Amino acid sequence: MESESMLIWGMVFGSLGLGFFIYGKKQKKIVPFVTGLALFVFPYFISDITMLLIVGAILVVLPYFVRV
Repeated sequence: MESESMLIWGMVFGSLGLGFFIYGKKQKKIVPFVTGLALFVFPYFISDITMLLIVGAILVVLPYFVRV
């Protein structure tokens, strides 16, 4: 049950990461670009579903609060 959750949430965060990555690349903005890359990679390193959701949520809202 937990591995299915990890897979689904990993796909959700990866999809959001793709959106941030493309936006950051086209607009030449570093924060969304790096956030997109981080959203691609971080699910590979976290094995706890709670931590996955917390870190993912923080990364998703990060570009809204950090404007460079």
